[in-house]
Amino acid sequence: MKISANLSLLFAEVPLIERVVAAAAAGFDGVEIQFPYEVPAIRLKEALAAAGLPLVLINLPAGDLMSGGAGLAGVPARRKAFAAALQEALSYAAMVRPACVNVLPGRLAEGVSREQALVILSDNLRLAAEAFELLGIRVLVEAINPLDMPGFLINTPQQLDELLRAVDHPNCLAQYDLYHMARQGLDPVAGIELLAGRIGHVQFADCPGRGAPGSGSLDFSPALAALRRSGYRGWLGAEYKPGAAGTRAGLDWLARWRADA
Repeated sequence: MKISANLSLLFAEVPLIERVVAAAAAGFDGVEIQFPYEVPAIRLKEALAAAGLPLVLINLPAGDLMSGGAGLAGVPARRKAFAAALQEALSYAAMVRPACVNVLPGRLAEGVSREQALVILSDNLRLAAEAFELLGIRVLVEAINPLDMPGFLINTPQQLDELLRAVDHPNCLAQYDLYHMARQGLDPVAGIELLAGRIGHVQFADCPGRGAPGSGSLDFSPALAALRRSGYRGWLGAEYKPGAAGTRAGLDWLARWRADA
């Protein structure tokens, strides 16, 4: 079981570059960062080397998505902006060498039909998959629950399945988040079974609350067992919101998971 710390949420009590060392000291096997671009790539590379940790995942720049906009990947009028984001991510990834790059589908833009958005999203994912294949880096796409992010284009495993079939590229896989499935009342195990063999990365947080495992009511055991049955041997990314006492105070779950594994 390889567990990575999502440094966009964990260890936020220290600057981003210092979180790499904090994650290593806490016992994580690797790190992931949603949008690392504020840190020069060479600095991040040096920090990773000093800590002895691999970089598991970064996101492609997503435009205005995190501030409530539609993002880039599913908006026909933003083809050029997506291409520029792809080039930025390629340059950054060439230095820091993440295992995976996640392309966020974004929200449905005003004046755009869902069918139009999915066509451009598929085209952009195929473009990214081809570009990153040259670097040996996987491209991922994820479903996010519509309660936390209203209007998001891809919510369910079924929609992920349809999207991956439309993209039809071996270097484009699913990023599967157990929290986002549970948040909308879906069975995480059923989604794993549907997407078996096409899951490139897994993330988790408890539900409700999106806190550390044990802070909510989500039983992770069935999903972890389903992942093993499906042949998944990749990373489990801890992408949750730490409690008021900070990340280090809420890491009891990590030892338990290792013992169970």
